[in-house]
Amino acid sequence: MNVRRLIPAAAVAGAVALGLTALSACSSSDAAEGGGDGKLDVVASFYPMQFLAEEIGGTHVSVTTLTKPGAEPHDLELSPRQIGGLSDADYILFLKGVQPAVDDAVAQAGVKNTVDAAKLTTLESHGSEVDGHDHGHEEGGEHEGEEHGHEETGLDPHIWLDPVKYAEVAKGVGKSLEKADPANAADYRKNTDTLVAELNELDTAYRTGLKDAATRTFITTHSAFGYLAERYGLTQEGIAGIDPEAEPSPARIDEIHTAAEKSRATTVFFETLASDKTARTLAKDLGLKTGVLDPLEGITEKSAGADYLEVMKSNLTALQKALGAK
Repeated sequence: MNVRRLIPAAAVAGAVALGLTALSACSSSDAAEGGGDGKLDVVASFYPMQFLAEEIGGTHVSVTTLTKPGAEPHDLELSPRQIGGLSDADYILFLKGVQPAVDDAVAQAGVKNTVDAAKLTTLESHGSEVDGHDHGHEEGGEHEGEEHGHEETGLDPHIWLDPVKYAEVAKGVGKSLEKADPANAADYRKNTDTLVAELNELDTAYRTGLKDAATRTFITTHSAFGYLAERYGLTQEGIAGIDPEAEPSPARIDEIHTAAEKSRATTVFFETLASDKTARTLAKDLGLKTGVLDPLEGITEKSAGADYLEVMKSNLTALQKALGAK
């Protein structure tokens, strides 16, 4: 990721101070409103967290998200109004390591019921597909090593793209909502069970649908699918690593060419929230097709489905076609 997109810690701290002292009110699109409707005011960092909060919280929560639909979540910059609104939330759900600006602001907000989804399952490293590329680092530069927390530790944060891990997170979110709002614990428990059952069905669909693939390698601009690939016995060849906007090095392009030939890959995948230029250029050079594999970091009118479950099913269909699954 380009270092220009990073927010210095001092700037975030200053924005937090401004937000807490001068901006106690915020719109529903910015952060949680301290409403008087009796609902739990929940702030979610980006769509995968929003989906969990809405599905499990049901009618007992009012959920707002810090990342607007169509925005690239890795690059999110928070306004003082958003940061100030965080302190008014009853419950915050985020995933540390995805959005540095959110990580800093959440740490400053001091909300009792703050849940880091990364602590609800086990994060893993997916080797060079995650942290082996440059991602825009300038060697010896001022911000070297100050990218995402997961890149510093070599851990992949894209846990929501594995239905099994996402179900683990869902269970943890359910328990935390029960603790935050004991009066509605029974409903949170019921909603959690329903969602986990749907995620288990999704897992079964992936296992069955990808079992007899002609090739097990797929190429993607965004190396977000390491957990998914590991779960279903696939190999992800990421063009440019974690940051979907990063330009791949010539050496990496050569590696992709070699991998595509050896694996008989048919498709180069791109996503809807980032430019498809690199994917289309590479596909043309290799004589391959292009397709969309959605990392589900946000839902827009371009998404192949209205919610997480629908888009994940569309991703399965895309993978089956690209991999020659029967």
